[in-house]
Amino acid sequence: MIRRVSRPTESDLMEKRFEICSTDELPPGERTIVELNGHSIGVFNVNGEYHALKNDCPHQRAPLCMGKVTGTTSATDPEKVEWQDDGQILRCPWHGWEFDIATGESVFNPHKVRARSFDTAVESTSDDTSEESATDGGCDCGAIEGDQPPVDTYEVDVEDQQVVVYL
Repeated sequence: MIRRVSRPTESDLMEKRFEICSTDELPPGERTIVELNGHSIGVFNVNGEYHALKNDCPHQRAPLCMGKVTGTTSATDPEKVEWQDDGQILRCPWHGWEFDIATGESVFNPHKVRARSFDTAVESTSDDTSEESATDGGCDCGAIEGDQPPVDTYEVDVEDQQVVVYL
């Protein structure tokens, strides 16, 4: 189900800032899909950290954010396969392409099919401190190689227990 977020104020439009919901409405492991400035955006709570992806798979334009949130497998050799990143991977509902929710990088080819990621911060107005962390390790990913367009990711903040997305 896609819901429309109320029209932002004039200052919100200048900053491209959108309040999505309270943190109580988006518990860990859940997502909401909203329309912001004409873009369908999926907002995810992954273990208490909030991430936003454009609801558009680069493969064939499927509604990516409606896919299954899961983990993935990794193998160091043919006989040692491990399950990893449980709850951190989004699988496209059409063809099963997998993406890291935090970065937008594809699981199968993270160096060629990936998205530009943004810094995220959790802010509380109860004190003057804030915690910032780069979801991409501070990487300026530069040009994307290959013929697949990227999955767009967006900055997300929590303010007064409100999840906020910046486009």
